[in-house]
Amino acid sequence: MRSALLVEDDFFDTMTVQKSFEKFSIPHKLYTAFNGLEALDLLLGRNGAEPISPLPEVILLDLNMPKMNGHEFLAEIRAHEALRDIPVFIITTSAMDVDRLSAQNLGVHGYILKPLDFETSTDMVDSISLLEQLLK
Repeated sequence: MRSALLVEDDFFDTMTVQKSFEKFSIPHKLYTAFNGLEALDLLLGRNGAEPISPLPEVILLDLNMPKMNGHEFLAEIRAHEALRDIPVFIITTSAMDVDRLSAQNLGVHGYILKPLDFETSTDMVDSISLLEQLLK
């Protein structure tokens, strides 16, 4: 089954992404993790987690999370041979250039600013279109 992984610590943002997958008819199972450590557990089958198999086609990643933030998670997956080529889209409240540059240096495919608003944000529509093309 085709899948995507959302790494997000905010319940409402998680719900918004789940609803957007339905709205845009993205036919992927959406796995969720609360932070980078939980996401690594899902990707690698660690700490009793059932591994996502096959690996997700895309990861949607928040930057500001407890335990392991998005930058740390990105560094980990880019260093892991089996995970390094999974496309990553950042979803964050941070509009700081340093965060955007750091994410770009780690090879992200898109950068989406919160709050997530699929009804009015043209940036979001463009990013979802890019994500949708990637998942086809």
